Parts: sequence; structure tokens; C-alpha cells
Amino acid sequence: QVQLVESGGGLVQAGGSLRLSCAASGRTFSSYAMGWFRQAPGKGREFVAAISRSGGSTYYSDSVKGRFTISRDNAKNIASLQMNTLQPVDTAVYYCAAVSGPFSVGTDVGWDYWGQGTQVTVSS
Repeated sequence: QVQLVESGGGLVQAGGSLRLSCAASGRTFSSYAMGWFRQAPGKGREFVAAISRSGGSTYYSDSVKGRFTISRDNAKNIASLQMNTLQPVDTAVYYCAAVSGPFSVGTDVGWDYWGQGTQVTVSS
């Protein structure tokens, strides 16, 4: 079992930055690939970014590529999402997720564990 707790959300003006963190419980954090997803009001959950178990490979949706950076610290059991140049369209609840097996980039199908989410609001 893995428990995930997100933090770092908040209200920011367009063009600003936020850094989200996902703290994971357990001693096997490095066994899980980690991902970030978001859900805007009235919309489905959307893939944002993912990172491999070692941190050596990262994946991004086209909408955030070049603005967001996913990272992880396996010694501290933390995955992070640095979000720069935020825009109102980035407003959503952001979730981190963990998967022990293979995963498909761009979908929320197959991810094993989810956090409770953290709200990010970008004002214009």
C-alpha cells in the first residue's frame, strides 16, 4: 500500500509559478512510477506528467511541455511538479498517482494509487 499526500497548491496570477509536492508513505517508493494529473471543473481527468522509477525518464502532455517539470527524490519519498508560466487554463485540482507496473503515457488507466488532490487556481 502507498499513501500519497499532495501539497503546494494555491492561488497565483497568470505568469506565476507554483511547486506541487507529493509525499509518499512506505519504503518502496522507488518501485513506483509517479504521475501528475489534473481535473478542471466539468472536465475529465487529464494526464499532465509522469516520471520513471529511477527518474531517468520523464513524460509531459503537450499542453504543459516546456512549462512544467516533474522530478522525484527517492531518498525522501517525494515527487514534485514545478509549474512555471501558469495560465488560467491550468486551473484544476492536481492529483499525484503511483503505479507499480508498466504504464501508458497520457492516460489515467492503470494507476494504482491516488492522492486526494490539491487545488491550483490561476487568475488572469
